[in-house]
Amino acid sequence: MQRKKECVAMLLAGGQGSRLYALTNNIAKPAVAFGGKYRIIDFPLSNCINSGIDTVGVLTQYEPLELNEYIGNGQPWDLDRAFGGVHILSPYQAKKKSSWFEGTANAIYQNMHFMKKYNPEYVLILSGDHIYKMDYAAMLKAHKATGADCTIAAIEVPMKEASRFGILNTNEDGSIYQFEEKPKQPKSNLASMGIYIFTASKLFKYLDEDEANPNSSKDFGKDVLPAMLNAGEKMFSYRFSGYWKDVGTISSLWESNMDLLGEDPAFDVGDADWKIHSRNPLAPPEYIGDEAVVDNSLVSLGCEIEGTVKNSVLSSNVVVEKGAEVIDSVIMAGAVIKAGAKVTYSIIDENTVVEAGAVVGEDRNTASGIAVLGRNITIAAGVKVAAGQILDKDYKGE
Repeated sequence: MQRKKECVAMLLAGGQGSRLYALTNNIAKPAVAFGGKYRIIDFPLSNCINSGIDTVGVLTQYEPLELNEYIGNGQPWDLDRAFGGVHILSPYQAKKKSSWFEGTANAIYQNMHFMKKYNPEYVLILSGDHIYKMDYAAMLKAHKATGADCTIAAIEVPMKEASRFGILNTNEDGSIYQFEEKPKQPKSNLASMGIYIFTASKLFKYLDEDEANPNSSKDFGKDVLPAMLNAGEKMFSYRFSGYWKDVGTISSLWESNMDLLGEDPAFDVGDADWKIHSRNPLAPPEYIGDEAVVDNSLVSLGCEIEGTVKNSVLSSNVVVEKGAEVIDSVIMAGAVIKAGAKVTYSIIDENTVVEAGAVVGEDRNTASGIAVLGRNITIAAGVKVAAGQILDKDYKGE
């Protein structure tokens, strides 16, 4: 008798994340650091294990090395299982055909053998670039209760932003009668979160048909979901009302980090009932100097603070020297802000050095944008990096 899993999750983590510019030059978007001690992919992986889903395929493509190393055998998320667990799934050369993943649907299609190995009744499709906490088990329960062939998680967004999303038009019972991918004139503000539960047999059927269609763009939102709806399959929405952020842009990544701050944060990563797991680096306790000022900030293990840190998120082993200021900023692991330097309204990637007296960014109330420094670069002493400027190489000024 074949062993089986009730539900297998497929996590799409191969995106380039081009709108994050210098932050994703050398790593996939889901591997970008977040919230001091996490990476973006920690959230869907943690959601899976907290929801009782212990079989996850992670589909990688763009710059996968760091992401692969980070996930490893899945132990930090309790996903190191003899049957199931987490598996890295990259494009490979098959006997009949080899190609990069051509779209979200094609990526899942190319890994049909992985899903079928576990003979699942249901397949959960996830995106690797969202920050949220969600009980997928509750969504699966709703999927079963409605007898749906496909259930789409959805969240209400401001009407002025609805054209950026796939929009669900639903009946009173939540059944979907129309799906519009990024409509210019949306009829509702119920946006797809890019989280789908399919009855496995239906998913396999429509993926086969989509792959055989030469006119398809091989995308769930543009092709597979409309095809199912047009064929009269039962499709339901599953409304989600918690915190959810697509961190695909510099501004949304910064905003989501800021949402962790304060006595009553908009997003609480410290909830013991829904633990967000991560592979944290080994580091000593943080050191806060006698004359240092730290206000409304997250400071991770290994940090050494002698200067001023306000309204900011610091990952492990960040150094802020005496007289340096970090305000309204996100500083990733191993970065060094030297004496007298000032960093304001900025995102600084791993192991970057801001030399003494340099100025990066401007006050957020007057700045034209968030300054961004890529990883492993040096900003020369005394130079100025303007608001909104994005650098991925050493900078000595104009």
